Amino acid sequence: QVQLVESGGGSVQAGGSLRLSCAASGYTTGSCMGWFRQAPGKEREGVAGIYTGLGKVYYADSVKGRFTISQDNFKSTVYLQMNSLKPEDTALYYCAAQLICTGGLSASDFRYWGQGTQVTVSS
Repeated sequence: QVQLVESGGGSVQAGGSLRLSCAASGYTTGSCMGWFRQAPGKEREGVAGIYTGLGKVYYADSVKGRFTISQDNFKSTVYLQMNSLKPEDTALYYCAAQLICTGGLSASDFRYWGQGTQVTVSS
């Protein structure tokens, strides 16, 4: 059974930084994982994806140059380093993993989901 557990969320002022972590257990597909976020009243959007088997990393335009996705050598933990945070980055952030590695960053590409961790950025 695949389990994804996020941590690292919190409250920060604009311009600050946070690092989110996602610990994966029971995930044997390979490392094709991503981070999504959902703000109140908005649809869930893909933020960043890392597809080790494909040698690919992908970022949404809204976070390019500010966020960095990475993983540990054992591929059991995925991180999202978030710098220069803005109030519009406020959302519930989810970690997700693909059953079949597609390299895409649509929610439908991901089979497994964590419970989410809240990020709040104040101005």
